[in-house]
This record gives sequence, structure tokens and C-alpha cells, in this order.
Amino acid sequence: FHQACSPFIQTARCYARPVRRRRKDIPSHLDDLPPTMLKKDYANVPIINSVDDVVKRLLSLEMASQKEKMKIKTQQLVEKVRRSPNDNGSFEVQVAMLTAKIRTYEEHLQRHPKDKNNRRRMLMAMDRRKKLLAYLRRVRYDTFENTCKQLNIQYTLPPPYTRRITKRWVVKKAFCLKVFQEVRKLKAPERLKQRREWQARARAAKE
Repeated sequence: FHQACSPFIQTARCYARPVRRRRKDIPSHLDDLPPTMLKKDYANVPIINSVDDVVKRLLSLEMASQKEKMKIKTQQLVEKVRRSPNDNGSFEVQVAMLTAKIRTYEEHLQRHPKDKNNRRRMLMAMDRRKKLLAYLRRVRYDTFENTCKQLNIQYTLPPPYTRRITKRWVVKKAFCLKVFQEVRKLKAPERLKQRREWQARARAAKE
């Protein structure tokens, strides 16, 4: 004989803690940076070769933040497409800087898909990059091809213009067609008269 359990105990027995899904390691576009590389601000300092290994490790990318790694990555992308060592504002350089930002936003949104603020910033950066690439494609096609190849960008042509079909637009189009046909009917006798005059002139010229 089993004693009847209270509803609270029965509910507690059926309770199960939801299993938390383990997040997968998302690959980053910063993974190819070697951890022994020095930060951007200390790379060209002449004294850096004579400091201790511990200090070098502190000044390397192993101890660097995401922002400092982004500076190095952006500089690498810019070096691939810039026209000269002093080029810091051409269209290619702007595309490279926007590409580094867009890839960072994409990785962040894979971890936090509900972050609408960064999604809006990413879409704005993508729209800006698309306009710059469209201008390069129209003006300097060889530079456009080289930029897409060096930065590994897949450029897709924008879709052709399509008008949204509404009831008002359909009625207006039908009315315009009807008016056009009525005008053609009114001008038909005049066109026929002109055609006969041209034929008569052509026959007279032949004779």
C-alpha cells in the first residue's frame, strides 16, 4: 500500500532542470595573428629588443585586448590594398577598414544574436562598403577586382529596380493605356493621310 503523495511532491518529482547547451567555439578572423607579435604602439620602438622576455610578453598580443588586436588586423588589411605608404583615405583603404569592422560585428552577433544595436551598425557599415565598391567597380574596375581578391570579399550585383504593384498603380496603368489607345484612334486618319502623301511623293520622284 503506497501512501498518496501531495500535488506539490508529484510536481517536484516530475521537475527536470533544463540542460544548458554548450556554446561552440566560434572561429575569429583574429586567430591568424601570432601571439608573439608586438602591439601596434610598441612594434617600431628601438629599445624593445633589449627588454626582458617578461616585458616582451606583456607587450605582445598574448596579453592584448580585442581592441588592440583589431588595430593590428585593420593595419594588415589596409597594407594589402593601399596605393602608397602614405595612403590613408582612398576608397580601397576605407573598404579595408569597414571589412575589419563588419567581420568583428558578425562574430559578435553569432554569440549575441539579440544585440540589435550592433546589428544596425553592421548593416550601416555593409551599406557603406557596398556603395564604395560600386563606385570602384564603375570607375576603376581593376582596382575593384584587386580589392575584392585581397580582402576576400564576394561582391554581388544589386537587383534590378522593381516597383511594388499596388491596386492604385494597376488602375492608373490601365487608365493610361486606355487614353493612349483613344489618342491613337483620333490620330489614325491624319497618319494615314501623311502616309499616302509620302507614297505619292516617292512615286513622283521615281517617274
